[in-house]
Amino acid sequence: MRTFFVALLLAGFSAASFAQNLAATDNLAPYIPTPQIIVEKMLESAHVRPGEVVYDLGSGDGRILFTAVQEYGAKAVGIEILPELCDKTRERVRTMGLEDKIRVIQASVLRVDLSPADVVTMYLLTGSNERLRPNLEKYLKRGSRVVSNQFPVKGWKPADVVHVKDGSMEHTIYVYRR
Repeated sequence: MRTFFVALLLAGFSAASFAQNLAATDNLAPYIPTPQIIVEKMLESAHVRPGEVVYDLGSGDGRILFTAVQEYGAKAVGIEILPELCDKTRERVRTMGLEDKIRVIQASVLRVDLSPADVVTMYLLTGSNERLRPNLEKYLKRGSRVVSNQFPVKGWKPADVVHVKDGSMEHTIYVYRR
């Protein structure tokens, strides 16, 4: 089912935009916005508390960042490789006056120090999660949580697996505790 879902989503992209999104070796997934209901369930499943730091790897339009700050009282850091998405999110942060709560870094998620994170969220492919796993193991402190939409982190045992229906689509959220 997951393979079908990914194939269906990727088929919706034009060949040019798909090639552009995957051109860089550090780009770990195409830009596919996470539905808001899934954003909310991911953060709820991570048990985000006020004052914690949430890192969203591949932050796209920043919807996880804004929800973490506005709904949970967290601070948020988005890591995004595409400059146009970083610019749009930064502009929204400025417009909303959230510069002291949200930071957006244009970088590869493979090259960022994740040690300040209490919670890491991601919607990357399984192979991308495998590439990222050594960094997660290196940087994340005891008690931090990793929440992955749709794709597991191979070799890790989830503390929780949450199934969420969004219309006709079912999402699987994997929650890991370090």
